Amino acid sequence: MANQIIFYVLATIIAIFSVLAVTSNKIIRSALYLLFVLLSTAGLYLLLGYPYLFGVQIAVYAGGVMVLFIFAIFLTNKPGDKVDKERPIRRIVAAITAFTGLAFCGHIIYYNVARVFTTVIAEETKIQVIGRTLMGTEKYQYLLPFEVISILLLACIVGSIMIARKR
Repeated sequence: MANQIIFYVLATIIAIFSVLAVTSNKIIRSALYLLFVLLSTAGLYLLLGYPYLFGVQIAVYAGGVMVLFIFAIFLTNKPGDKVDKERPIRRIVAAITAFTGLAFCGHIIYYNVARVFTTVIAEETKIQVIGRTLMGTEKYQYLLPFEVISILLLACIVGSIMIARKR
């Protein structure tokens, strides 16, 4: 019973702050709302009994990525500036694109769920196996995508510095 109450509280926090992060006119508040969403998601991981994902969510997303967002905001904008509203046609195009992406992802998930569940091992995966999978170079291991993402984040930082220097 307590787990259900905690789940509903965390789900409500995620839903409310997700909407606030998208609709807020102040960009720093949007980043703060996103931080609350990331922390609540970490709480869900802990509730599900995944301490490794909880730690990764806190360290990587709530820690590293949010710091990157805040630095990018400070380098490219004045923190007190309001975000300009987009024209209605751009909102419509964005909504159509979002729903198309959602339908595409839903289609992929729907037709691949059975395949994923048949390959998942019934027993709990050890943290060492997850670490070797993330940092391995063999087939179905993720060292290359992991490094590509770090280069992408570095490129974002350099790009934001270059934009800030032009001002």
